[in-house]
Amino acid sequence: MGRIVLEQVQKSFGDVSVIPPLDLEINDGEFVVFVGPSGCGKSTLLRLIAGLEDVTGGTISIDGGDATSIPPAKRGLAMVFQSYALYPHMSVRKNIAFPLRMAKMDKAEQDRRVSQAADVLNLTDYLDRRPGQLSGGQRQRVAIGRAIVREPAAFLFDEPLSNLDAALRVGMRIEISELHERLKTTMIYVTHDQVEAMTMADKIVVLQAGNIEQVGSPLELYRTPRNRFVAGFIGSPKMNFLEGAEAEKHGAHAIGVRPEHITPSSTEGLWQGRVGVSEHLGSDTFFHVHMEGRTEPITVRAGGEVDMHNGDVIYLTPDPGRIHRFHAKGHRIE
Repeated sequence: MGRIVLEQVQKSFGDVSVIPPLDLEINDGEFVVFVGPSGCGKSTLLRLIAGLEDVTGGTISIDGGDATSIPPAKRGLAMVFQSYALYPHMSVRKNIAFPLRMAKMDKAEQDRRVSQAADVLNLTDYLDRRPGQLSGGQRQRVAIGRAIVREPAAFLFDEPLSNLDAALRVGMRIEISELHERLKTTMIYVTHDQVEAMTMADKIVVLQAGNIEQVGSPLELYRTPRNRFVAGFIGSPKMNFLEGAEAEKHGAHAIGVRPEHITPSSTEGLWQGRVGVSEHLGSDTFFHVHMEGRTEPITVRAGGEVDMHNGDVIYLTPDPGRIHRFHAKGHRIE
């Protein structure tokens, strides 16, 4: 079991409030991602759940029991950090088994759990190597294996892929998602990368300045962002925003249109501009279009073989059914 409930949990450092009172429910077996910009409080919130920080107020329940004052080691949770924190002089086998040895577990049970974790993580052939003989991705798998052998109620991941290069990040993202499918254990994952959040999560918690802006599935946040902050944070490239006369036509202070919901044309369209920077990615091309009266360009996602160049006149037509409307304070207009 791994159901975690936060009720009016808050955290302050002296007079500075970093987590205003918040409520959150994480169901057993869910893959929940905390996402937001740097300094939004996502890692602090994870550390409160882990017990590595004391709460200033509120309660944290794990599987129905009050865990607010329980020490980290007795909460039944396992944490995987950004740094691998492996012992360089120990083999992979001993690194994975370390928490079990500290708990003075029976040697036969240690071997069973290490063997099982190594099999799940494709580390069986590397058990007798030392961390210095492994790649970055393999070292991160060892760190995850050390968490798996504890058979925790939930796994807590604090930006575990930040130290990996782009290709390894994609591979490890898939491996962690597949691991969740096999283990069916609750996982809470912290990242500033909204692509990781969108591709991995069952449920995303978007944070800003310690506040929960919205909780929902990736598609819910993509299709119906609660406010302008969530709309601009979720989606890559980010949503385009327009104010003034164009927004007033739609009865809003501001409207938002995603790059993939704008159709470009060289002959006709609702808006006119000139092509600036073009980013050709093979399957897609991103045009940054400069329009009169706007300081920021409009980003448009087009097919990879659309042949337009810097300085060309371009016409843009947004999908009328995909225009998002916002009040002056940033709230969504349904």
